[in-house]
Amino acid sequence: MKKEFAVIGLGRFGSSICRALAEQGMEVMAIDNNEDRVNEFSMIASHAVVCDSTDESVLKSLGIRNFDHVIVAIGDNIQASILTTLILKELGVKNITVKAQNDYHEKVLRKIGADHVVHPERDMGKRIAHNIVSNNVLDYLELSDEHSIVEIVANDRLDGHTIIDLDIRAKYGINIVAIKRKNDIIVSPQANETIMKEDILIVIGADADINRFEKKVLG
Repeated sequence: MKKEFAVIGLGRFGSSICRALAEQGMEVMAIDNNEDRVNEFSMIASHAVVCDSTDESVLKSLGIRNFDHVIVAIGDNIQASILTTLILKELGVKNITVKAQNDYHEKVLRKIGADHVVHPERDMGKRIAHNIVSNNVLDYLELSDEHSIVEIVANDRLDGHTIIDLDIRAKYGINIVAIKRKNDIIVSPQANETIMKEDILIVIGADADINRFEKKVLG
């Protein structure tokens, strides 16, 4: 069964989600109050609708409660974002993801029942900062305020050493959960797995511990 998604707000964030879902073959309804934006997505999304998402009767008429997941990607209008989320919640939408403008906005969204709250600009800023600061970090995903998953390229210092030799968990409190080696991926590598230069290590742990590992071993 294909999942059905609705994306409300077709700015940069909503547009990119809409395109990505459509490319993955999902059923997507694109919703915006701007007719030009909606017309742009009429050939991309399964359905494209011009409407005011703060009008409960309109959302009800679209059968919004039947969608598996609704993404509220409204740009600068925080009031519309909050009101839309509230209406979706009251209509019984199962899964709601909302784009937040700031921490205050997120607090309100969580109080009214948003299932997931995202800060795309802030999160992308952090990822770019990590990539700029360290030549070894390829990607960075924040799990919480203090924990992350990071992709790190193994350098000369790690080449030829096994995981047990390096004793990474005991010394740094972090775990290597997978190793990407060319076209292969080793999930949950054994302690006797030898790391090779250019391997991509997928590491999970507290940010402070990951930073310590980067500076001491990769710096």
